[in-house]
Amino acid sequence: MRRHGTRLAAGALTLLLAGCAGDVQGVLAPVAHGAPDASKVTMLVATTRSPDPDSGILFSGERGAKSSFAEITVSIPPERVRKVGEVQWPSRLPGDPEREFVTLKVDRLEQPAALARLHTAALKAPKRRVLVFVHGFNNRFEDAVYRFAQIVHDSDANVVPLLFTWPSRGSLFAYGYDRESTNYSRHALEATLQALARDPAVGEVSILAHSMGNWLTLESLRQMAIRNGQIAPKIANIMLASPDVDVDVFRTQIAEIGKSRAKFTLFVSQDDRALAVSRRVWGGTARLGAINPEAEPYRDELAAEGITVLDLTKLRSDDRLNHGKFAESPEVVRLIGTRLVAGQSITDSRVGLGDRLMAVTAGAAATVGTAAGLAIATPIAIVDPHTRRNFNGRIEQLGNTISDTASTTGDALTTPLVNTGQTQ
Repeated sequence: MRRHGTRLAAGALTLLLAGCAGDVQGVLAPVAHGAPDASKVTMLVATTRSPDPDSGILFSGERGAKSSFAEITVSIPPERVRKVGEVQWPSRLPGDPEREFVTLKVDRLEQPAALARLHTAALKAPKRRVLVFVHGFNNRFEDAVYRFAQIVHDSDANVVPLLFTWPSRGSLFAYGYDRESTNYSRHALEATLQALARDPAVGEVSILAHSMGNWLTLESLRQMAIRNGQIAPKIANIMLASPDVDVDVFRTQIAEIGKSRAKFTLFVSQDDRALAVSRRVWGGTARLGAINPEAEPYRDELAAEGITVLDLTKLRSDDRLNHGKFAESPEVVRLIGTRLVAGQSITDSRVGLGDRLMAVTAGAAATVGTAAGLAIATPIAIVDPHTRRNFNGRIEQLGNTISDTASTTGDALTTPLVNTGQTQ
């Protein structure tokens, strides 16, 4: 009877959530027309994601057999209706270009055509600068596209935008898959950077990496340095935002990249809650994006390597995880643009409150922990679309094994509440 009742409860919960208006998906399907006073950002895309037949999704979170390419134009609503640092997501399809981010044009490309368009765009850019963005953990393809469009627009950086996006399933519960996907994508990112270095139309390359994307970026640069004896001289700026990288591993990566390298800028925040969770996942080792740059040995080591550090700990933004300040703070995102324009060397996370509560149990080996997290997050998921978007899939996964652990779930429901208080 208990097993049957538990299954019914899970099924009823799924129906309840399915009946609520969900987070809009398929936003990359081009709209019929834009707004007269909206802004446009056209970016080139290189990805190791698997193509998706849905024109509104384009690329899934699964790994592709080879690199794919595209060119996408995004419309950003007029300044009078938006706040710098925010992505105004469509509330329904088609999106309203007067108030929301929408897609105007999508071209799927083969590699030669993509390189040709990059060459042409670089010739027209001031000082022929290219900005490469590598997103972080828990990003769907559309998350990366719209966030990068926001960064390019709000930073007012007159550059050629190139998004490198790797296979992320867009779920807090896919941390291991996402991490392995960065390793899967190392050669592809290095090949992209090598192509930029070879193109005579490209004068300078800057890289902006966020969160787990920093691991991918540093590993690709390390590979390039080992292969070529140094990283390409055209790579002038490397901006590491909230890097989810072990500080000890970072020391070895920097050493292997060598002294002949670009200008590194590191953005840290000691109140980064996402990195605090990552630190626990990785056995308590410090994450580079959450260090105190004034404490030793970090202060002397960073100075010796010539790495500029911007501490965003005291900066306030609307990011409740304090993990995306580099993109959501108007001051910081404009600083990125200023540095790029001056030639100097700055998730996104669409994560809901319920997701963060579920994340407390994500490291538990047993289904009990998952059930606890779902139970806590249920009322939040009903009103929070970011939580709800991950919720149904997690219930389906739980349903396969919940009957075997139902007898212990009652005790487990109290555990995350205790842990939450202890670990904040």
